Amino acid sequence: MASNALILIEGHRSNGPLYVRAAQRLGLHPITLVTDPAQYDYLAAAGSHAIRVDTNDLEALIRECSRLRATYAIVGITGFANPGESVFVTVGKLCRYFDLPGPDPESIEQCCDKFVQRQLLAQAGVPMPAYRLAANARDAGSAAAEIGLPVIVKPAVGSGSSGVRLCRTADEVADHATYLLGGTYVWQSAPRILVEEFAQGSYYGANIMGNEVIAVGTGAFGPPPHFVFCEYLFPALLTDDEHARIVDVSLSCLQALGLGWGPTNIEFRWTRHGPVVIEVNPRLPGGESELVQLAFGIDLINEHIKLLIGEECDLRARHSRAAATRLLVPDRDGILGRIEGTNRAAAVPGVVDVRFYVEPNTPIVRKGDADDMIGQVIASSTSPAQTTAILQSAVDLISWPITPFPTLDA
Repeated sequence: MASNALILIEGHRSNGPLYVRAAQRLGLHPITLVTDPAQYDYLAAAGSHAIRVDTNDLEALIRECSRLRATYAIVGITGFANPGESVFVTVGKLCRYFDLPGPDPESIEQCCDKFVQRQLLAQAGVPMPAYRLAANARDAGSAAAEIGLPVIVKPAVGSGSSGVRLCRTADEVADHATYLLGGTYVWQSAPRILVEEFAQGSYYGANIMGNEVIAVGTGAFGPPPHFVFCEYLFPALLTDDEHARIVDVSLSCLQALGLGWGPTNIEFRWTRHGPVVIEVNPRLPGGESELVQLAFGIDLINEHIKLLIGEECDLRARHSRAAATRLLVPDRDGILGRIEGTNRAAAVPGVVDVRFYVEPNTPIVRKGDADDMIGQVIASSTSPAQTTAILQSAVDLISWPITPFPTLDA
């Protein structure tokens, strides 16, 4: 009898290993189809089956999956947002081609285009920042003037905060638009810029499976002008009314965008007008599923895989705790030195995991996006305050100095 295989398109340094292990626990053989297998260390370490293929070529993926069906029973297909969320459109098309459960590719495609997403949400009356589409730096400047500074300038298609920048002046708008369109920035689609009102207020993220809001967390960012997370906590400290408002807006987003199958993550800012939608992402965000499991006992990755293979999900909470992660983000470029104190940090009561994604002597060149994160510490306890204190105690024990790059004068 052929082994049941779960196909994973591309990889992800935090969620990837979790999907591999969850698939194995469910008795499935995980097979990763990836453009560059060497990009993800866990593929070799986990003993996972990885095959090199151009994941931007739908026909090549269909051929590879068809070839694999001679050996395996392919029971599910999913993927990861790397380098962009268009992979989920491909996943939807593959699921449809092989008659497997999966997301609607048309709905995913219009969700991944942030301008189209904004248009659909606006038509449905969903609260969100003012926005304009710009094709060049002049258009971006005009849009910023109409909206009012400061503004967010970002690619219309992308993920991981890549290319996203807070611009406080007209010169900053022009400079960043020129950078995005000047040939240095790597686009995953036709170059188009979104200029958006800077919605100021606390950040919240809703994790959804199907049409059910499972958990709402809150996050904090590093210094502007970039939006790189430095900490995340579940559950967010919300009143019942505030939580209900986020749930209500979340369900409106799903309806407006034709979503409602599988995982969705919706990002909010709580402004003076209440919750406004920053982005709707048709996927599980990196790292948050671990916190949801620690906080509520719900394994979103495990339940997503069950959904993929046609089984019923169990999304009931088992307990109520507080879980948080401190993301280790460099404050300078240079050479990463010796990493020390991880064992002592891991031994702090309440610490669940301490991990680094890079090795000593690695050159660090920040890009102002999610890839700047080089490690994280995860903790859990009975209260948010205690969990935050545990995290701080653990982080204080870790040393990871960065030495500036040598200069020509040195």
